[in-house]
Amino acid sequence: MIKVRVATLARLLAVSTFCVCAIVPALGASPAQPAISEEASTAVARMGKTLLANQFSFQARTLRVYTLTNGQPLHIAHSLKVTVRRPDRVRVDMTGDDGSTKLFYDGKTAVLFGVDAKKYATVPVPNTIQGMLETLAGKLGVDFPLADLLTNAPDKSFLFGVTAGREVDTATIDGVVCRHLLFTQSGGIEIELWVEKNDRSIPRRLIVTYRSQRDQPSFVAELSDWNLDIHPSDAEFVFAPPEGAAQAELKPSATPAKAKGGDK
Repeated sequence: MIKVRVATLARLLAVSTFCVCAIVPALGASPAQPAISEEASTAVARMGKTLLANQFSFQARTLRVYTLTNGQPLHIAHSLKVTVRRPDRVRVDMTGDDGSTKLFYDGKTAVLFGVDAKKYATVPVPNTIQGMLETLAGKLGVDFPLADLLTNAPDKSFLFGVTAGREVDTATIDGVVCRHLLFTQSGGIEIELWVEKNDRSIPRRLIVTYRSQRDQPSFVAELSDWNLDIHPSDAEFVFAPPEGAAQAELKPSATPAKAKGGDK
């Protein structure tokens, strides 16, 4: 379901850094029937249904841990706002330790804009959010944080590759009681997910730990300000180049992200 990849606009656009957590969208059944408890399975299914809302937005604060060549850990933080209008509109505004980046998807093209460098690139993409995510991931190695939540089937995308899952306990996050779920994914990945303990199961926190990698790097996301009653206009998803912005050509990734999916 989740793997961390670092993509940079320095590599793609020869501008500033665009670090992302690549949660590659995926659909389809896992090869083997996972051992997931009824409580955990129901919670994720409810989350998936909620995230199929026609329109919604949320904010997130993320922290990723990378290991430098000398073995020293490096922490990179980001704040972002994601706005979605299904089936073919997405906007991501992200600011972090490595600069600011915006992504606009208007149903025909995806635009990556490096705010600090004032450079942008336009990519032709399919007319669905799922298709856009897979195009950027497969051809350019670019994904944006928490993409699993935006796919055509968020619950199946999240659980792809999961071999076991259960509810650990409950916890209160921002005054809301949440289920604390723990999943094991093939490849030595542990996923902790906190969802609201109600029929909506809105995700509030996500922690991914890569046990099989050196120094066991991790990804942490705190999700907040969920709004399922928004009515964004078309204009919010259209990129208007600011004065002084220059267009650049994206360079294909040498190691593109692999889609995990089956049926689309």
